[in-house]
Amino acid sequence: MHLPRPPRRRSASWAAAAFTATALVTGVMPAVAADASSTADTAKIDSALSSAVAKGGEAKFFVVLKDQADLTTAKKQSSHAKAAKAAYQALKTTAEDSQKSLAAFLDKEKVGHKDYWIANAVQITGDKDLVEQLAKRSDVKELVKSQTYRLDDIETSDTKVTNARTTATGDAVSDATPDWGISDIKADQVWDKYQDRGEGVVVASVDSGAQYDHPDLVANYRGNNGDGTFTNDYNFYDATDTCATTSTPCDDNGHGTHTMGTMVGKNGIGVAPKAKWMAAKACAGPKGECLDEDTLAAGQWILAPTDHNGQNPRPDLAPNIVNNSWGGGVTTFYQDIVQAWNAAGIFEAFAAGNNGDGKTCSTTRAPGAQDTSYGVGAYNNADAIANFSGFGPSPVDGSAKPNISAPGEDITSAWPTDSYNTIDGTSMATPHVAGSVALLWSAAPELVGKIDETRRLLNEGARDVDDTHCGGTAGMNNVWGEGKLDILASVDAAPHTAVHVSGTVTDKDTGKALNNITVTASNATTGTRTATTGTDGSYRLTLPPGTYDFTLTGYGYQPKTLSGVELTTGSPLTQDVALSAAPSHAVTGTVLDVTGKALAGATIELNGTPLQAVTSGSDGTFTLPKVAEGTYSLHVKPAEPILCNGTSTGSLTVDGDENRTVRLPARTDASGNSCAPASYSWISGSSKVALSGDEDAKTISLPFPVSLYGVKYSSAAVTTDGLINFLSPRIGDYANEALPSATEPNGIVTPLWDDLALDKKSSVQTATTGTAGSRKFAVVWNNVLFSGTTDRATFEAVFDEATGAITFQYQSVAGKGSSATVGIENQAGSDALQYSYNQAVLSAGSAIRIAQGAK
Repeated sequence: MHLPRPPRRRSASWAAAAFTATALVTGVMPAVAADASSTADTAKIDSALSSAVAKGGEAKFFVVLKDQADLTTAKKQSSHAKAAKAAYQALKTTAEDSQKSLAAFLDKEKVGHKDYWIANAVQITGDKDLVEQLAKRSDVKELVKSQTYRLDDIETSDTKVTNARTTATGDAVSDATPDWGISDIKADQVWDKYQDRGEGVVVASVDSGAQYDHPDLVANYRGNNGDGTFTNDYNFYDATDTCATTSTPCDDNGHGTHTMGTMVGKNGIGVAPKAKWMAAKACAGPKGECLDEDTLAAGQWILAPTDHNGQNPRPDLAPNIVNNSWGGGVTTFYQDIVQAWNAAGIFEAFAAGNNGDGKTCSTTRAPGAQDTSYGVGAYNNADAIANFSGFGPSPVDGSAKPNISAPGEDITSAWPTDSYNTIDGTSMATPHVAGSVALLWSAAPELVGKIDETRRLLNEGARDVDDTHCGGTAGMNNVWGEGKLDILASVDAAPHTAVHVSGTVTDKDTGKALNNITVTASNATTGTRTATTGTDGSYRLTLPPGTYDFTLTGYGYQPKTLSGVELTTGSPLTQDVALSAAPSHAVTGTVLDVTGKALAGATIELNGTPLQAVTSGSDGTFTLPKVAEGTYSLHVKPAEPILCNGTSTGSLTVDGDENRTVRLPARTDASGNSCAPASYSWISGSSKVALSGDEDAKTISLPFPVSLYGVKYSSAAVTTDGLINFLSPRIGDYANEALPSATEPNGIVTPLWDDLALDKKSSVQTATTGTAGSRKFAVVWNNVLFSGTTDRATFEAVFDEATGAITFQYQSVAGKGSSATVGIENQAGSDALQYSYNQAVLSAGSAIRIAQGAK
């Protein structure tokens, strides 16, 4: 009988309740011992980790390496995109080079590891002996136990608002009566005086996600294509693996939606309602649990966003600003992460924490309490500091904290689903600051990426509050920081050399105003900025002086470029543009599976158009309605079960009637492993493996080194449960689960992972065929029994010495694998190629070949 394999996350639905003075992620973090050359190796090990492994136990921990990237080049770049790219390259190169030796050691010891580049750290699970071995390494700075943060306790409130603000439409929502906090920091006055609402700036959050289609957030979600479709790659990342799919934004807590609403929401709730937004989900569930590795992964993604498979990083798509309404006691990595963000020109804001009592000093929490971070305290609409707001000096490094204070009580903002909530916390204060930076950078684009200058302007604009009972002065103290945020004063004090460019885009033939036309301004030095036309066809950009090319694109219209437009300080430009309608043509095609056979039920989408997705028929054919001329992304996704069929995304240029045959590629994991149906060629077993009964395992020697995710092994544990474990000899005593999963077992090959048992009619055997260099090694499960039934299966896993491929073959499978997991998983449980999970897709006489790519 199986024990349940503990899930990484507990999914739960819950009634959204209001917070009161509690909306901040917190957690208790141990102090980290300093690393000095004169101290013993054990000084590298933090106390929590030492305690966890002291009595023979194992713990998950990080190995932090000494080498640090040189970010000087990144800081010298002229544009945000160039700075982010340079920072990413420096960090990635340093981590890859310095982690090689450690990775080789861990692989030799059969220790799974997950590698990070933004903080040059490696996450592993191990015991006291491993910890002590690692502490002796000269390349290791410290060993730190993994931590979990969580949202503070939630209290019921009667201030919940449901659908109370959804009466305004279009651009008018930005001019609805602003929430008290928006008015108090004078954001609405910036809107009026500078006609600036955050245009051209991208904000992000590391939080519990966000409801991307909330009425007040959907229009400026960067993944909104404006035609009813969404591109979530590079715009949303779920480090927690709790969303319905890894490519669909979600918020199972509400906290992230609320903070995002305060930054960019329409209808009077957001500081910068025309800034674009993106999000990294690092916290999950009603308790808002935030694992150390998730906040680290999210911080890494912010600097170099990826597609939903974690592939193809694009640092040029990094946001300008990132909000962090969470915190803990001492964080190991976020000092490095903040420095990396800042080098890339990304401004960060952190909540100062809700551990205050209105009196006690040194109650602020990291990362907001760290000197590198811009920490934010909270005050109420009576001009009093909130009694929960964390005070300085910093208990982490003694620095003056918070840096500034913003509205943090009775803050109304967006809430899932399509509703609103009024809650309290420094979590609510922090997005006021992040949104204010969006206003500042939109009004004064010459400040984009200049972190020190931006902090100085925020500090100088703040309204002083004299409270020195925790130290400091009237101008800067450990209760209010620099004082109350006043973004109007900061924008007033900013340089105003930029040029306002505005205009209206219309249809050339009818004169009709065109909505959702993208206007992109490009300059060789400062990069690009974009704006989107509203329902009245208007757009507005604020740009540093210089020479620009303006490109206008939108579905149904021919692109138009205005080249060499000279912008001069003091000379605003009105630039109206008329676009010509594009002709339309028929688009048809056929979808083939990975083997070249017609595939029914595939979904075909033409991203960048308002056209609805269509489905391939029984013969694989599809027809799209008339499509306007242009270049689009043709996205084809197989229906369940996906098996070895990958997803195809390719460019489609429509300049006449088009017919496209799309053969789906082999599905791959993040490491480049792929699968495809193969010719069945059964290998009979010859040597018996000493297994019997239920939940048994036996370690066997391999006739040749077998690779799994780039690591070579000379032995592996074979279990009765249709699973081969390359990391541990333990008995296979966990119920099968979807792959990947961070919980053990990891580093596995699973031709048929199920609750199986051996009786007198069953056996497990091995066999080796061929000659050296081209041998094949098979592990064969003969006539094994599905526990608690009379059903049986005969199957095998075959390892190919010449190619490194792994082939699963099925002589017979009762139930067709309807309760089994089939696939491979890496050593850290962070990547896998899963063929099926509890799906009846296996048949007698079939074979599946997994080709292994680079690690």
